[in-house]
Amino acid sequence: MSRDSGPAPDLGRVGHDLEVISTYRDPDLLGWTRRVFSPIDMAARAWVGEQMAAAGLTVETDAGGNLIGRLRGTEGRRAALVTGSHTDTVHGGGRFDGIIGVLGAIEVVRMLTESGRELRHDLVVVDFLGEEPNDFGLSCVGSRAIVGALGPEHLDLVDPGGRRLRDLLAEAGGDPENLAAACWPQGALRCFVELHIEQGPRLERAGASIGVVSGIVGIHRFLSTFTGRPDHAGTTPMGERRDALLGAAEAALRIEDLATGGVATAGRLDVRPGAHNVVPAEADLWAEVRSDDTGWLGSFGRDVEVSVNEIGSRRSLATSLSWVSREDPVLATSWVRDTVARAAVECGFEPVVLPSGAGHDAAHMARLGPMGMIFVPSRDGRSHCPEEWTDLVQIGDGISVLAETLLACDTLDEAGTDGAADNGARPCLRVGSGSRQRGESGTVG
Repeated sequence: MSRDSGPAPDLGRVGHDLEVISTYRDPDLLGWTRRVFSPIDMAARAWVGEQMAAAGLTVETDAGGNLIGRLRGTEGRRAALVTGSHTDTVHGGGRFDGIIGVLGAIEVVRMLTESGRELRHDLVVVDFLGEEPNDFGLSCVGSRAIVGALGPEHLDLVDPGGRRLRDLLAEAGGDPENLAAACWPQGALRCFVELHIEQGPRLERAGASIGVVSGIVGIHRFLSTFTGRPDHAGTTPMGERRDALLGAAEAALRIEDLATGGVATAGRLDVRPGAHNVVPAEADLWAEVRSDDTGWLGSFGRDVEVSVNEIGSRRSLATSLSWVSREDPVLATSWVRDTVARAAVECGFEPVVLPSGAGHDAAHMARLGPMGMIFVPSRDGRSHCPEEWTDLVQIGDGISVLAETLLACDTLDEAGTDGAADNGARPCLRVGSGSRQRGESGTVG
């Protein structure tokens, strides 16, 4: 068979799926808000499970709350080809971040089934629970569980409403008392490949349709608490105040000054008692720092701890700083990265190699085995906002490359070299030719 003779993704079907899942949103909030553990998120995940089953996958929810669909391979190999992403969103988020990686993976299963193609390895599609940061200050809940990095200290975290993570995980269908059951053993993963929007402007500016991810930045998140003294706002002289909010505000500005080798964001500030006529007594500052340089991340951490202590001492505030999570940079596996690049060329595209400045479940899955990622463009580089957008045709391009990548990985030996009898001649399951990549567009629905 020629490489052009394979079936293409059904863009009408993919567009319909995107439209349906976009109806699962909080109507009282901006954008397409679907926060993890919310009733809307649970309903959306139930719908995703139905789509997995309809595509021919055997579906379960594991102890970590992950929604997992499996397509059995012909050789019953223990190591599985794994793909997927997440369907929860940030507050005021968009319709594509994570979502195309789940719906695109389901479409690949349909393409394989409809074309009569069978894989030697099992193909596993995962909708990871809670990839986005939540009210517990923790991201990638589900993928942490799969790699054994979700511990009791995480399960006992409490959100502002007094709820424990372990209780919400149980409500989401997980089993926090038997979390070890969610952990995959070493050797269970042939490779993990995640399709995702870029969430930045580089592909669009380069006029490229496909990005091959070289690695994922490290992300360190922390909580700094400033404790002062509540006093009357009208009668307490300025020089006698122990204002916790001002200490936190100064720390936020210091974080900006320290971000010379990466990016840092003070993204949340909780103030108590929160009254305009009371000097703030306590302030919690939640922040994060990102870089592909492990050494710089470490030095930033030391510098910010010194800064918080200095600000507290000067302002007569008690301070504390705790690291909620520390994820170091992760490189994509070279042979998976190269396989993605070859798959893009097979499908008629000129891929661009670039790093990911965003965090992904792929960074955790890399602990289990080979990992790679495929990016498609984001309009104007916007993400985590209602304006987040990727054309449907571009999503189809990514699905095509994902399908071709998984087919290639199915035939490669453990060293990443082609062990197939046809020397890698596979039909490309793709959308048209690369001539479209510099102008033609599509829309959802």
